[in-house]
Amino acid sequence: MPVDRLRKYLEENHVKYVTVTHSPAFTAQEIAASAHVPGKELAKTVMVKLDGKLAMVVLPAPEKVSAHRLREVTGAKEVELASEKEFGDLFPKCEVGAMPPFGNLWDMETFADAHLREDEFIAFNAGSHTELVKLAFADYERLVQPKISDITTRS
Repeated sequence: MPVDRLRKYLEENHVKYVTVTHSPAFTAQEIAASAHVPGKELAKTVMVKLDGKLAMVVLPAPEKVSAHRLREVTGAKEVELASEKEFGDLFPKCEVGAMPPFGNLWDMETFADAHLREDEFIAFNAGSHTELVKLAFADYERLVQPKISDITTRS
């Protein structure tokens, strides 16, 4: 697993997880298909800037971030997607766009969409475009303690 920090963190916290290796895929939908994981169970990480400060947003693969709802939840005046140039260096052992949704490991505020609670498990990139980690959503929530709210464009 490219992100040894994540593996160590999960093991130190006695979290049961599995890794899923798949052929190279870059979009959330391609990853879900390649890894045979339902799209709604695949959690994608989207990097945003809230009043200029980087934060992680975690949502089901088929969904999109609602800037309006994120603004309401965070109280931020400005919400915008972060560019890869703005966050790429923060995750040196991760392939760009494949960072795991554990903002707490990088001292970053993390927001998760409430729809992720609908499934017992979530799967997410493990630092590469060829490997996922799958674990119980309850364990993810316990470890990361994301702020959970309805933050997608889904009605």
